[in-house]
Amino acid sequence: MNSKGESKIGKLVVVSGPSGVGKSTICRELVKRLDAWLSVSATTRQKSEQETDGVDYYFISKEEFLSQVDEGDFLEWANVFGNLYGTPRSKIEERLTAGRTVILEIDVQGGKQVQDIFPNAVMIFVMPPSPEALAKRITGRGRDDEKVVKRRLAQAQEEMNAAWRLYGHIVVNENLEDAIEEVVDIINKSGDAK
Repeated sequence: MNSKGESKIGKLVVVSGPSGVGKSTICRELVKRLDAWLSVSATTRQKSEQETDGVDYYFISKEEFLSQVDEGDFLEWANVFGNLYGTPRSKIEERLTAGRTVILEIDVQGGKQVQDIFPNAVMIFVMPPSPEALAKRITGRGRDDEKVVKRRLAQAQEEMNAAWRLYGHIVVNENLEDAIEEVVDIINKSGDAK
């Protein structure tokens, strides 16, 4: 509480970057190092065997997703490669009101929507060291066929171009530990919310 007896609003941090750049690993470390809360997005895509509902994503039907869009339940939402993804608004607002640092790992479309609602959000974009390094990371994961890899790489270029206009902080993930430390430093310097 501050001197007027009001509770301190938490800090909202948006972390974006192309598929395969390491943003999920960075976000998991932010949770550990900053006692932050990582938002769990809702999606209409199919759950993989390695994923847990409510931990990795909230896996819901397209009909349920669109109903929640109509109700204004998402802080942001987007269609990504034919699947819908969205950030549940109420869970974010609860944590911010409680004074927590909230991490959103979302794409550039979502980042723009969040920035329009929360202009003071800390906007961080994670870049690969080079387009070649990103291509190697995406193909090395073995998750996607060649067509999807090409689509992801084209999308990555669009996102990287937009990032220079929309994001206040650009972090190049050449060395993972260095990138994590740089992101932690950015968040710490942007204020003192827990």
